[in-house]
Amino acid sequence: MGSVTMTTVAREAGVSVSTVSHVVNGTRPVAPETKRLVLEAMEKVGFTHRPVARSLAAGSTTTIGVAMSFLASIYGQELVAGIEEEALRHGMQLLFADTRDDAEREGRVIANLLAHHVAGMIIMPSPSWTGTALRLLNEHDTPFVVVDRHQDLDVDQVCVENEQASAAIVDHLLQIGHTRVGFIDGMAGLATSAERRDGYLLAHKRRGVPVDESLMVNGGSTEHDGRKAMQQLLAMPAGTAPTAVFVSNDAMSIGAVRALRQAGMRIPDDMALVCFDEFPWGDLLTPHLTTIAQPCYALGARAVQLLLRRLQQPEVPGRTIRLAGEISHGTSCGCRGISGGIVSPHAKAEAASR
Repeated sequence: MGSVTMTTVAREAGVSVSTVSHVVNGTRPVAPETKRLVLEAMEKVGFTHRPVARSLAAGSTTTIGVAMSFLASIYGQELVAGIEEEALRHGMQLLFADTRDDAEREGRVIANLLAHHVAGMIIMPSPSWTGTALRLLNEHDTPFVVVDRHQDLDVDQVCVENEQASAAIVDHLLQIGHTRVGFIDGMAGLATSAERRDGYLLAHKRRGVPVDESLMVNGGSTEHDGRKAMQQLLAMPAGTAPTAVFVSNDAMSIGAVRALRQAGMRIPDDMALVCFDEFPWGDLLTPHLTTIAQPCYALGARAVQLLLRRLQQPEVPGRTIRLAGEISHGTSCGCRGISGGIVSPHAKAEAASR
């Protein structure tokens, strides 16, 4: 026998799938007789949300599942803080699980959260998440919101405007005279990595500066990845190495700094350095790093808002919200003539809402 879904229940009860969703998730009042038919159909076909249905007799399910990687990171903590505060404001409870960016683990995490009968989920997708995870969500007709890592799907999403922010910080390096800017890429398969790479290329295109692809090296998501990638750039022949480097995440920037110091190179005198992601202890480094600060707290809060909207209006089209990153100007870029922050073209506003 195949999986029992809301579609199965709707067919048995003779109602629409959206009506079943309203009964299961408590998102809209349903006529008592219709609700009775749905609950009886759920019992008859063995729908796994039966415990939720019984709880709805007294109210509605109020638990949101959160499946994401890097829960212990500074980025993750800020994102979680935004989710928690907004959920608390609306009387929602939360269940968290770390996917560790592993597709197999992600599938198990999502299955476990679904077994706890969550009303909806907030998900930071792993690089290959569209397999088991997406199938499970669809089979259970569970509303969800994608956070941080944009997907080419008609679903609710809230992400950072990675491309424009990256273009702005690379443009600054080009503007102050660097013509050989290195790029340490993020984890392969992630939309964030691709968008930051696109921003690097866009800045060169706007300035009319040719791109030397040998300056673009694979990185990842860890300090070790950043150190190895920077060492690769430093090993380039004299005259071909970069004079500035853009690192696509904060963890790798720490490794990049270590590699430069181990090589006896000074920042920014021997190598200018900028990175995506700001971290609290960044101002303890000398020189202070020039970074792109992500609105992590706002990302989390908006994700909850989008999910609540989806629970209340199951039939509306998917919506994508892009929040702007802001460049926090330190001294690691080598610019001594500018003080204060440089703001990306989309700062202080949502860059796009579809």
